[in-house]
Amino acid sequence: MPEGNEIHRWAERHFAAFGGKVVRADGPQGRFTDVDAIDGRKLLRVMAVGKHLGYVFGKDRILHIHLGLQGDFTEGSGPLPEVRGALRLRMWNEAAVKKPAAPGESKRHAWYADDDGSNDFDAKKVAWVELRGPMDCSVYTDAKWDKLRERLGPDPLGVDGTGGDDPAKAFAKILKSRKSIGELLMDQSVIAGIGNIYRAELLFRARLSPFLPGKDVAEATLQAIWKEALPLMRAGMVDRRIVTTRPEDRPSSKGKKKAARPDKEEAHYVYRRNGKPCFVCGTTVLKREMAARNLFWCPTCQAEEGKKG
Repeated sequence: MPEGNEIHRWAERHFAAFGGKVVRADGPQGRFTDVDAIDGRKLLRVMAVGKHLGYVFGKDRILHIHLGLQGDFTEGSGPLPEVRGALRLRMWNEAAVKKPAAPGESKRHAWYADDDGSNDFDAKKVAWVELRGPMDCSVYTDAKWDKLRERLGPDPLGVDGTGGDDPAKAFAKILKSRKSIGELLMDQSVIAGIGNIYRAELLFRARLSPFLPGKDVAEATLQAIWKEALPLMRAGMVDRRIVTTRPEDRPSSKGKKKAARPDKEEAHYVYRRNGKPCFVCGTTVLKREMAARNLFWCPTCQAEEGKKG
């Protein structure tokens, strides 16, 4: 499932492409039934909160999209392509019918693991967007959007991708909870936008055991995690690639160069590195299920220590 960095990235790109413009929309296969509420209206704003997108077309006309596990966007320039596959929604602007697509400008964005941003093109050149496989694609009233916001915890990136949410609500929940911090970080009602990758990597960088109950985590540690989440997630918005390792901890000589992009194998400390040695201490990274997702951690660097005294 895309994490908050990718959702905020889409919000920025789609507003750059369609913001302030009249947007045409359709649901070619009939599964998006609210098309009349947004087709031919001006896009006023695109909001991102956690893993939810909200496209504002006017009062009580907020297109809500939650990609879920299977959802993804395709985007491009030039004319609308032929309808293919399980296409839920299309949106396009006037540029979609004025010029042919230039080489490399009509392409499908891959998942973060396969997209290093090298084939990206300027969001302002985007003329059309296609949506497939979302968990939800429907029009919300303002009140329904507000209820969604109330259910979600603060987002490290804020609504505009630059931060600003107050973490006090999240800290209060965590410090009262007997659930493990590993579970709590995945709970979108506690903190919105952190997913499985950022959970594993933020806990490692904090040298915090994922099994420690929230009530036993020092508030200073929570503040440090929150402070690190914003720049790490903001960096992940640039090209959808999540990099959490520090140059000095990467084993290769290339990786240690601050200006170099680390290889995929050195991008994460523990995520999907089970069975491999920890970059910091050499202990074998472990894996087990937590909160219905695989958890990765180093039992030495993240020993259950550092409880509140």
